Formats: sequence, C-alpha cells, structure tokens
Amino acid sequence: MNNAFQRFIELYGIENYKKIKHSTVLVLGLGGVGGYVVESIVRCGVGTVILVDNDTVDVTNINRQLIANYDTIGMKKTDCFKERIKSINPKCNVKTITKFINEDNYLELFKEKIDFIVDAIDSVKTKEIVIKYALENDIRIISSMGTGNRENPSDLRIMDISKTTGDPIARLIRKYLRDNKISKKLPVLCSLELPMKKIDKIIPSNSFVPSSAGLLIGSYVIKELMKN
Repeated sequence: MNNAFQRFIELYGIENYKKIKHSTVLVLGLGGVGGYVVESIVRCGVGTVILVDNDTVDVTNINRQLIANYDTIGMKKTDCFKERIKSINPKCNVKTITKFINEDNYLELFKEKIDFIVDAIDSVKTKEIVIKYALENDIRIISSMGTGNRENPSDLRIMDISKTTGDPIARLIRKYLRDNKISKKLPVLCSLELPMKKIDKIIPSNSFVPSSAGLLIGSYVIKELMKN
C-alpha cells in the first residue's frame, strides 16, 4: 500500500486507520490550540471534520496560529483551514460553521453524529454550553483550558478537570459543573504553570505553548477514536 497515510497504518494497523477514516470530529475554535488540533488529526486521516470559528485572521495571530500570515490577514479562519485541509487530504469531508456559538444556535453543531468534540474556544459561556450538552448526551469531548500567558510547553497535561489547579478557566468550569450537578468526568488540557501577570488587557502568548497543547489534544483524540 502506498498512500499518504501509509506510515500511520504501519504504526497503528489498517483497522485502526479505518476507525479514524470513518470518524467525525467537531473542532470549536481555530486559534493557536485548535489550529494544531485540526492539523494533527487531518494528517492522521480523520474522514470528516467540522470547523467552527467566527473570526478572521488578524496580524496579531501571526506569532502563534498555523494559518496566519500576511497573505491570509482578513480571511475567515474556517475558509483558510478548509483550503489547507483539502491540500493535505482532498478526500477529507470538511464542513464549516462561521458564526459565534451561543445558547440560541448551539444545536446547529449536532445535526449529525459526532464522534469527538474538541473545545478550543475562548468564551467561557460557550464552553459551558457545549460541555454540558456533550456530557449529557454521552459525546466524547476534551476541553482546552488556558494556554495564553504561559511560557513552558513542558508543563502541559491532560487530566480530569477535578484535578486541575491554578487555572482560572478551569475554576469557572468546575463551578459550573457543580452548580449544574454534572458529575461526569471531563478531560481537559491544562498547564501546571501559573499564568503570568498581565501588564495590560492583551493576553501574552508565544508560538510553542498553544501549538504543543494542540498536538497533545490531537494525540489524545486519535487514541480515543481508535478505541471505537
């Protein structure tokens, strides 16, 4: 066999590749973390990806986001990633939702069977809505906590949200789950590094923490999909 995913097949076997190929992954947020999630799972052969993001590429994204460069400034992130994915795997089924997700429209995300959800969005309210729906409907999900304002990719971990410490976003999500009496486990990507103090309202970032987080999440998703 000689195809783009031959080396993946050699590592994991044809049956696992078939599981990946017939999987649908919903990725919410195509920034520094979500972009590298998309890149990694598409290069493993995921057959269908649903991309959700309302933003366009901004010059301030260039320091950390995969599709951000001076040629893509002003373009919709969903369009940029669709084009990139098709250049990697033309057979990948790419669906895009270019809108901000809230309690009025979130059910649009679930019009078809989803095998895995990756929450890489910034809005805590949207995170809460999507996490609640996923846990109540037994859809596998992993949620990214904060990666901005940190320096060390080696401090990134995947763990249950109940084990997290020092992450302001995780603290809010834990409270939300308690208030809504949701006791199911929620795997999250978080950093053991405490966030640095901000000088102004801009969240500082680098090129290696968000990307490393995205690759860790991508690895987790692929391994979980192979358990099907």
